[in-house]
Amino acid sequence: MQNEVIEYLKKHREKHLSELKDFLSIQSISALSSHNEDVKKAAEWVKKELGNIGFAHAEIMSTDGHPVVYGEYISDVNAPTVLVYGHYDVQPVDPVELWDSEPFDATIRDDKIYARGATDDKGQVFMHLKVMEAILKTSDKAPVNFKVLIEGEEEVGSPNLPKFAQEKKDLLEADLIVVSDSALVERGKPTITYGLRGLAGIQIDVTGAKSDLHSGEYGGGVVNPIHALVKIVDSFRDEKNRIQVEGFYDRVPELSQEERDALASVPFDEEKLKNELNVPELDGEEGYSYVERTSVRPTLEVNGIYGGFQGEGIKTVLPNKATAKVTCRLVPDQDPDEIVELLANHVEKHTPNGVHVDIKPFDKGKPYVTPFDHPVIKMAAEAYEKVYQAETAYIRGGGSIPIVAELDEILNVPVVLMGFGLPDENLHAPNEHLNLENFDKGMETLAHYYYMLNDYKG
Repeated sequence: MQNEVIEYLKKHREKHLSELKDFLSIQSISALSSHNEDVKKAAEWVKKELGNIGFAHAEIMSTDGHPVVYGEYISDVNAPTVLVYGHYDVQPVDPVELWDSEPFDATIRDDKIYARGATDDKGQVFMHLKVMEAILKTSDKAPVNFKVLIEGEEEVGSPNLPKFAQEKKDLLEADLIVVSDSALVERGKPTITYGLRGLAGIQIDVTGAKSDLHSGEYGGGVVNPIHALVKIVDSFRDEKNRIQVEGFYDRVPELSQEERDALASVPFDEEKLKNELNVPELDGEEGYSYVERTSVRPTLEVNGIYGGFQGEGIKTVLPNKATAKVTCRLVPDQDPDEIVELLANHVEKHTPNGVHVDIKPFDKGKPYVTPFDHPVIKMAAEAYEKVYQAETAYIRGGGSIPIVAELDEILNVPVVLMGFGLPDENLHAPNEHLNLENFDKGMETLAHYYYMLNDYKG
């Protein structure tokens, strides 16, 4: 049956690309309230599409924020049930002047489709929808039961989906969850992401005098909040890039040799990366490889720092306030709430006299990992290899999809992260795109995978 499905996908490729362009044209930016109606429009598009492809049940369901779209197609109560998770919301497009084409007017050039959401995550969600369509249009009976959960708040941290999933736990019951919101390590290299880092962040506001002060009259006699903030930020890491927050590493387990060997086999060209990034050297925690540093080790990064006069020229003032935004990528078994508390304690301990400090927590997500020898992981690798004709790499992703850990905890089933993007496709940046080679091969892979799962007994 897979062959009929794949032939259907090939025959309808141009039609599907046209439909994908329609989906990508919707400006579903969840972070901007001015686009709330566009977010609803994208939800309506997904619901309608589920009906078009043959789902008997598809509905938009409310949350405390943007809605989710849920659909199901139950072919055989004795067959395995796959819950496909994805998101229809996208990042803002700024700076728009750096795009080579309009962000929401999908353009194909050099066998790539360019648009916001092309790879993260509308394009990859769309691939699942079209494979399901192909299966339902070419067979009287699907190899698995399908449940689909597509949300509209992933790009703002999925704040309302855990509550929704907990309340709808029985509705979402499945044998496994499949997520395509990740990338291959390089072109032509199948990749299973068997873990994701979590996230914890704080904003540090350092306040000095009640207003900006003349640096000639007060400089040298009053603490400058920028200087105080720099001291705080500098205290976070030592010269070996080891994080100095007390208790930060307490829950971080040592890597097994098997895992280090698997990560060592991941293709990596340091010189190529340095050239691509235009940096003279790479950096990171001493004692670990670049792949380990960016996937299985926790991090602490300053994402933004500002204060004082920002305009052209110079203004000789002591600013009354300086701010830094700090985020940590976390690994099992670090707890985001605990890490925020440790960060706050560290900041308070290292705040110089003469200023006030205020700490605001934000962006929390739990880390996630599943054994990469689980049967559904091995089946995914087999499906990849059947199409890509290359050995699968097993990695832990450096980024975070907070809801993955939540769904794993709530539904207690394996999560398979099989993405079809590439690392250089500019997700979250101007000129985001999806390589159509992976659009085609990805759908073939999913078709094989769904049929392989017919034999899975959870």
